[in-house]
Amino acid sequence: MKLDITNTYLRKIGAVADEQSIEAYVVGGYVRDKMLGKEVTDIDIVVVGNGIEFAETVAVALKKRKIVTYEKFGTAMLPTEAGKIEFVGARKESYHRESRNPTVEIGTLEEDLSRRDFTMNAMAVSINAATWGEVIDPFAGAVDLQNKIIRTPLDPVATFDDDPLRIMRAIRFAAQVDFTIDEKTLEAIPTMKERLSIISQERITEEFMKIMASLKPSVGLRMLFDTGIMRIIFPEVADLSGVDQRQDHHHKDVFLHTCQVVDNISSMTDNLYLRFAALLHDIAKPKTKKFIEGTGWTFHGHEEIGARMVKHIFRRMKLPFEHVSYVEKIVRLHQRPMQLVDETVTDSAVRRILFEAGEEIDDLMTLCRADITSKNPKLVKQYSENYDLVYAKMKEVEEKDRMRAFQPPVRGDEIMKICDLPAGKLVGILKSKIEEAILEGKIPNEHDPALQYLLVIKDDVIQQFNS
Repeated sequence: MKLDITNTYLRKIGAVADEQSIEAYVVGGYVRDKMLGKEVTDIDIVVVGNGIEFAETVAVALKKRKIVTYEKFGTAMLPTEAGKIEFVGARKESYHRESRNPTVEIGTLEEDLSRRDFTMNAMAVSINAATWGEVIDPFAGAVDLQNKIIRTPLDPVATFDDDPLRIMRAIRFAAQVDFTIDEKTLEAIPTMKERLSIISQERITEEFMKIMASLKPSVGLRMLFDTGIMRIIFPEVADLSGVDQRQDHHHKDVFLHTCQVVDNISSMTDNLYLRFAALLHDIAKPKTKKFIEGTGWTFHGHEEIGARMVKHIFRRMKLPFEHVSYVEKIVRLHQRPMQLVDETVTDSAVRRILFEAGEEIDDLMTLCRADITSKNPKLVKQYSENYDLVYAKMKEVEEKDRMRAFQPPVRGDEIMKICDLPAGKLVGILKSKIEEAILEGKIPNEHDPALQYLLVIKDDVIQQFNS
């Protein structure tokens, strides 16, 4: 079998290999993605010999000055305009149980391919002129790729024992490319799940977020749950399973409902942290579950308690903290828009949610629509129309009062100057009084009326504060 390769860099690297009488192969993800018809920018080269020395020779031939070497791992990296090329010598590995960092020795090409995670990544293609494009596939990776099967080259227990992160990668690949994990490989995952304890949280989180970024994250989420991995890496999500809720527009099981919401929102947005907010929107339901006779299960306050859980989850998962306040806000407010459906709802109530949501109001409404998971088309239509009404109310109030990205029309420094006050709590109280008057509709969201209101209330507020 031959693979049609037209990459200019590979031609040049192959020519250098021929001059040096070295066997050179392009391997791994490049081969897999070419077979899938995908664009490939990053290239991995394996040589039967010293990878770093060969990379240095290539750099000279290509007149590339910038080459990065990693002596400890026997690898070198050459940046290109399109991506990067990594070089390594063929090797075999042995692992210590307390670490996923292997002891590396010189090996054959087949030994090098056998140490890889899955058969679809354990293929090589020759870039030497005499055998150009010839595929070396000792573990039938091309067949597995064609049949959309994820399988380990060697015994899956040994493969996962050596590097437990491969467990997460197997599930991530299944979610990303809609492949099926081979039965034997899948059966090995729960038996090796405790080995994930040697993997850094950063690597686990990276794989989890790639699952969340896939077209249909529920594929990976449900697989993580079914194999017991979710209980280890994200216990709060695992706890959602079996939590009953009232049978209106939700699934009975909160975990299954959450999976559906995440899929719904993923069809609407690529915003990864809005998807993550969807995953967490009902995260506190197990903590707030209460049965009321005649009503059923209730979860009062789950949105507020859920918002308070966000920071802890971010900290444990080592997620970037700049997204915490965004996710907290979406989780905290996700119930609020439905409360605005009633025709008697005042402009004041609409102003308040516009004020609290700010620039995130559109994302909040996206989550609300994704939260409709009924199998009953009439209910779906009813809830969708309700949100249309809410959105129309919001738009009307927004155009009239300019509440989005609300900034108080009278700033703190102006309050200090007019009232002859130092910076402190009292300035904040006066500022809040102005904000409250705007939200209640007592004054318009404009500077002059707000300033006039300050002049009217300031003496009473200051006297009350000092008494």
